[in-house]
Amino acid sequence: MSNPSRIDQIAERVERLLLRHEELQRTNALLAGQVQALTQERDSLKSRLAAARARVDALLDRLPDAGNKSEAAR
Repeated sequence: MSNPSRIDQIAERVERLLLRHEELQRTNALLAGQVQALTQERDSLKSRLAAARARVDALLDRLPDAGNKSEAAR
C-alpha cells in the first residue's frame, strides 16, 4: 500500500490547513498588538504636538506685532 488512500490524503491536507490556521492566528495576534502599540504611540505624539503648538502659539502671542514694531522704530 504505497499509495495513500484518498481519505489519508484529505486527512493530511486538513492537518496542514489546521497548522497553517494556527500559525496565521498567532501572526494576526502579533500584528494586532503592534497596531495597538502604534496607535497608542500615534495618539501620544499627536497630544505632544498639540501641546507644542499651544506653547508656540502662546509665545507668538507674547511677541509685539510687526506693525507696532515698525511704528516704534520711527
